[in-house]
Amino acid sequence: MDKITIEIEDGVTADFFVLEETTVGGIDYFLVTEEEEGDGEAMILKDLSSKNDEEAVFEFVEDDTELKAIGAIFADLMDNTDLV
Repeated sequence: MDKITIEIEDGVTADFFVLEETTVGGIDYFLVTEEEEGDGEAMILKDLSSKNDEEAVFEFVEDDTELKAIGAIFADLMDNTDLV
């Protein structure tokens, strides 16, 4: 399972494990969790990086409309997984 490490605030990092990824409208989205195995809370990150950036720039998807749309895509991709 791929892992993404992001800086949450000044110097504080967190690891997230990638459950699934997709691209919509040229934006890469990642369904991630903090737990490598078992049940855990899933979150959606979007990659805001440009091709010239040395490091990826991620943001949590918080807009309700975007969250529902991308969540529905991930639910279809993951088929038998309940996403709330």
